[in-house]
Amino acid sequence: MQFFHSALRYLSAGIVFINATVSPALAAETVIDSGDTAWILSATALVLFMTLPGLALFYAGLVQSKNIVSVLMHHFAIAALMSVLWVVAGYSLAFSGDGDWVGDMANSFMRNINIDSSNGTIPESLFATFQMTFAIITPALIIGAYVERMKFAALLLFSALWLLIVYAPVTHWVWGSGIMAGWGVLDFAGGIVVHATAGTAALVCALVVGKRRGFPTSIQPPHSPVLTMIGACMLWVGWFGFNGGSALGAGSNAGMALLVTHIAAATASLVWMFIEWVRFGRPSLVGIVTGMVAGLATVTPASGFIGVPGGLFLGLAGGVSCYIAVDLIRMRLKIDDSLDVFAVHGVGGILGSLLVAWLAHPALGGLGLANGMTVSSQFMVQFKSVGITVLWTAIFSYAILKIIDLVVGLRVDQQDEIEGLDLSQHGERGYHTG
Repeated sequence: MQFFHSALRYLSAGIVFINATVSPALAAETVIDSGDTAWILSATALVLFMTLPGLALFYAGLVQSKNIVSVLMHHFAIAALMSVLWVVAGYSLAFSGDGDWVGDMANSFMRNINIDSSNGTIPESLFATFQMTFAIITPALIIGAYVERMKFAALLLFSALWLLIVYAPVTHWVWGSGIMAGWGVLDFAGGIVVHATAGTAALVCALVVGKRRGFPTSIQPPHSPVLTMIGACMLWVGWFGFNGGSALGAGSNAGMALLVTHIAAATASLVWMFIEWVRFGRPSLVGIVTGMVAGLATVTPASGFIGVPGGLFLGLAGGVSCYIAVDLIRMRLKIDDSLDVFAVHGVGGILGSLLVAWLAHPALGGLGLANGMTVSSQFMVQFKSVGITVLWTAIFSYAILKIIDLVVGLRVDQQDEIEGLDLSQHGERGYHTG
């Protein structure tokens, strides 16, 4: 009996020792949180909803009626193509490896993702899908620069190469383990990764592909402001998943991101409306929804780092700055960025990426800067990151376009442009009369 009690004491001591040594490792293991997972599942659907059908309808209403099918086709085809490329290589290049400038192919075809893989408190399969929806909408934004004149084959080739050469590396720099992440850059939901890249590429596309026939004097007004407004509403709602989902959890950070996102959108909408009202004597539906997008693009990089004052300020700044940019690029410089992608998304995303250095400061209601940063040092990191991203995007977007022009040509011929891309490229009509 004494032997039994002694053995029991040693066994108990052994269990305590094992628990003491193993517990830290167990504590370090990530446990999938059902609440976080449920929210990111919803956010993923919302971000896809932004492209299909939100952005598709937003852009479709802004073009001539003879090109509506082509715009819808562009969005749907890009969504499908980017999804496959993201699985094959894009996700691995963005989120695998620890290189400064690009990831590796260790996770090509997502071969290391299984049902037990996790990223933080959510399944890695869900994280990869959430990031896929960002990889879909970013090249889809660029469509607005070359609508009504680019060949469909050229669009597919450009979008595919651009995703792998531009988008995936920039994502790695900022959200992977790349160089800008090491600097402490602040980009909560894509001011640099999404809007600066898409806006810069759009400007390059507009310059390389060239102007539409008759630009700017004889271009028809948007054929359906109604479709544009419906698409804009979908974008506004979907943006809650875009910014709120970037918290990667269902907590207070997601809640604040939702609030400041909404406030910035509402503020910029009113700013744009009142500018038009004063300038032209009447506000337009297309104007107010464009202001909304400007506010959303501007708040995106800062949404997880600022408080309500920051949301109000970014809505005001985005509305004014993007309106001025539209007027400068379209009317003064005569650049046919057809649906104002650079002026709204590029300018807004860059502006928000720079201003977050001030607005994230606790004195202005923000949540604080990166570790060890002052306002000035954070601003320099933001400025340097934006500059490198814009330069990289411009150089490689230009190179991709020039190569494609040599291979298949970029632009439809004059008669096809007159007839409209719906019939010449797809053999369908959006509307039938008589």
